Amino acid sequence: MRVLVKEKIGDSGVQLLRDAGFDVDLGTDWSREELEERIADYHAILIRSATQLDAGLLAKATSLRAVGRAGVGVDNVDVPAATKRGIVVANAPQSNVVTAAEHTMALLLALARNVPQAHGALVQGRWERAKYSGVELMDKTLGILGFGRIGQLVAQRAQSFGMRILAFDPFVGAERYRELGVEKADSSDAVYAEADFLTVHLPKTPETDGWLDAAAFAKMRDGVRILNVARGPLIVDADLQAALDSGKVGGAALDVFRSEPITDHPLFAYPNVVVTPHLGASTAEATDRAGYQAAEQVVAALSGASVTTAVNVPSIATEDLEVLGPYLPLCRHLGRLASTLAEGASIDRIEVECLGHIAGRDTRPLGVAVLLGALHGRTEEEVNAVNAPSIADERGIEVVETKNHTARDFTDLVRVTAVSGSERQRVVGTTLGRRDRPHLLEAWGQRFNLQLDEHLALFRYRDVPGMIGRVGTCFGAHGLNIAAAAVGHAPVEGDEGLAVMIVTTDAPVPQTVLDELVAGEDFLDGRAVALT
Repeated sequence: MRVLVKEKIGDSGVQLLRDAGFDVDLGTDWSREELEERIADYHAILIRSATQLDAGLLAKATSLRAVGRAGVGVDNVDVPAATKRGIVVANAPQSNVVTAAEHTMALLLALARNVPQAHGALVQGRWERAKYSGVELMDKTLGILGFGRIGQLVAQRAQSFGMRILAFDPFVGAERYRELGVEKADSSDAVYAEADFLTVHLPKTPETDGWLDAAAFAKMRDGVRILNVARGPLIVDADLQAALDSGKVGGAALDVFRSEPITDHPLFAYPNVVVTPHLGASTAEATDRAGYQAAEQVVAALSGASVTTAVNVPSIATEDLEVLGPYLPLCRHLGRLASTLAEGASIDRIEVECLGHIAGRDTRPLGVAVLLGALHGRTEEEVNAVNAPSIADERGIEVVETKNHTARDFTDLVRVTAVSGSERQRVVGTTLGRRDRPHLLEAWGQRFNLQLDEHLALFRYRDVPGMIGRVGTCFGAHGLNIAAAAVGHAPVEGDEGLAVMIVTTDAPVPQTVLDELVAGEDFLDGRAVALT
């Protein structure tokens, strides 16, 4: 078989391909036109970020069976087009986690000891020992927001300096914190209140955009030092600048920015700000590791072995597609709902129960779909149908799947329960009608029947007259149109006199609207969910 290495990936990756018996060509200097002419001759291709494998180019790749991306993302590959043609697309998602964690530590030490500033002064002829006196890391509290692979590696390294580690990530099991000797915070506010240094390792999503803003800085300890080796949009630059001006923030170390490349950022002029040009993944080892890991996946794909980092997977078997296919969107929605209702505590276990006729099939794809919904947008790496189980395992989240061939009241049901210590949040759903629309049947201990839509909000409140009208009035005042609503208020042991309302809307429900309603009399809780 023939493999094309289109971009430089490191000698170890190329050698691995040759050792596996493949005919390897290096096309790092090929033009787009030459690639289009010759790609049909290859069974696999290895790329980095410069090569665009769009649908048109893939259509010419008539022999292609595998794409190896030597890096974390696959934005430059048309994955749906590749999947349609039966081409496996794999990346190297763990290639830069050590590098990013080490760069975080480098910036942490540089920030604590004023290393770049002192170096700059000395090479300019100024000996300024007193001016650049720093602080020790020992006995300081390092706050970590986002406790995935990179956050956990940072914690382990910071512990060797004698730091106390306080982390927040509701999508990491409590046992994982205990295994690593890290204190689990119940909220980001709890981290703000105690952190001397704060590092963010969150994914970039609409919810995390601007996570560190003026309100967040106001909750932090005076003189806190901020680090960002994750994603630029996590911080509101103007608010950080204001916090530095006021002295609320004592310093910052930034490797990423909202717009890149950039050389004229206002924060670059601050003497207590350390900056680097997005070097978090830039080491020779990470580059070599990415190429080697991508080559491993290509070898696996061409030899028929398991491709562990594939971002696409074969479709469900034909004989199961008619039965299970309609339940995949439902399971993603239920996973998203269960994890949202469980937010505020660590998720230790996710239970998936398939009842009815679907229990007679291989329901593993439904369990994976639940994980996709539960983890989507909540991890620093992109979650897909291949890596979702391993990401859950790394975060200490146990996944339990069961089947029952009997389903009460409905032909088929899916129950999803998010377990946090002794707390359990269960949601139940099914599909109905000729178009197999997903319907929610249970949440927060109450039953109803409501077709799920992209945007919805749930409220728990005291069962008194007028509550539906109060929600409608508030939503109307904020320009939110309610598409459908349902209420459950059957007596539940321990929750006597409480009811649950769920509404679907034609636009996202802002947190400020939820806060306004929950602050009112008789409301106990409110959650908004985007089922995208």
